[in-house]
Amino acid sequence: MESLNEHDQKMSPMTYRSTLRYLFSKLPMYQRIGRQAFKKDLTNIIALCEHLGKPHKAFKSIHIAGTNGKGSTAHGLAAILQAHGLKVGLYTSPHYKDFRERIKINGSLIPEEEVVNFVEENKLLFDEIKPSFFEITVALAFHYFAQQQVDIAIIETGLGGRLDSTNIITPLLSVITNISFDHMELLGNDLPTIAKEKAGIIKQGVPVVIGETNEETAPVFIAKAKAEQAQIYFADQDLRAENVVQTLRETSLDVFAEDLQLYKSLKSDLTGTYQQKNLLTILRAMDILPDIGVPIRRCLIKEALAGVRQSVRFIGRWQILQNEPLVVADSAHNPAGIAHIVEQLEALTHDHLHMVIGAVNDKDLSKILVQLPKNATYYFCKPEVPRGLPAAALGNLAAKYDLEGSVYESVDDALENAKRAARKNDLIFVGGSTFVVAEVV
Repeated sequence: MESLNEHDQKMSPMTYRSTLRYLFSKLPMYQRIGRQAFKKDLTNIIALCEHLGKPHKAFKSIHIAGTNGKGSTAHGLAAILQAHGLKVGLYTSPHYKDFRERIKINGSLIPEEEVVNFVEENKLLFDEIKPSFFEITVALAFHYFAQQQVDIAIIETGLGGRLDSTNIITPLLSVITNISFDHMELLGNDLPTIAKEKAGIIKQGVPVVIGETNEETAPVFIAKAKAEQAQIYFADQDLRAENVVQTLRETSLDVFAEDLQLYKSLKSDLTGTYQQKNLLTILRAMDILPDIGVPIRRCLIKEALAGVRQSVRFIGRWQILQNEPLVVADSAHNPAGIAHIVEQLEALTHDHLHMVIGAVNDKDLSKILVQLPKNATYYFCKPEVPRGLPAAALGNLAAKYDLEGSVYESVDDALENAKRAARKNDLIFVGGSTFVVAEVV
């Protein structure tokens, strides 16, 4: 899954790749083995950061949790702060092609040399405490951001919040995008329980922005904020979007706070129907930053949001891979995310829809498959990870929901067959799993 970018600092490919093999094969990794790699405990990350000299205390940060929209929100915030002339660290997960996508400063990936040196210098400690892949990656990010003296870092949680490895920071601001069903085997089977885990990032006296109001989860956030004496803001209550126009490459909207128009025809290359909610979350966070010591200019917000994808290397979300036929990939993989994808597909003008779909084997797909359009041709495939669900098994399960198609040995094979079958005005969608999208972007 690795690719080398010729514009980034590199060292011996074999040295770097052997380091990645160590990380991927010798350490528990959620993407590879699933829930066994998830540790509901902060002991290891605390030990790692103590050993490294507490790097997480050396920089200012914004902490982001939520079920969907974390990555888009994180990249949007980073782009805006970067446009203000700040040196901005960005930690997100998972990666698509290159491990270094997880750790960036002003859009530049962490150099290979930094990854290699970090692992070599700390291998004895890793062998002693046996941290997870995610714990090592978080420690690496904190170490790198401290070393590079970033002005501020945008830190995205992994799966949860309360016991997520990133949750040892004390940020300037916390953001929780939304709560829906995903990773229930780890976080809980109902929305309030999941919200309680995500609310764990709310810290004493640190303001928090909630992206979407939900009657089941709002009381959880309000209670936690009250207990922590943290000011709480609900973006969708404080701001509203009007005159929203969605195209394949751009979202345009007017933004109001009550009767006051804050932005007219605000444009962003964060595309997809769901980005409207993320943009309001981003803007509400920006409104708060001046009150906590980070000056913000609205003209720079507009400039930054127009070019998020390029300035901070944002990939994998409603990404256009080619035209005629149009091929779009998106990594949505839970019921709420898929609902937005289906809405977006229905809004696009096309003759026939082709769906290249793969999944992992430890996810309840019933609430996803039931939403997928029945008037499409399906190309079932297995992503190249151990957790990948065999294509035949996916095809058999999909047939129960009247989704018809064929089974293919690989994602590439499935996509190539879709391209061969599609006509000029057809639409091809690639998704179902982050790992499927990683093979095509």
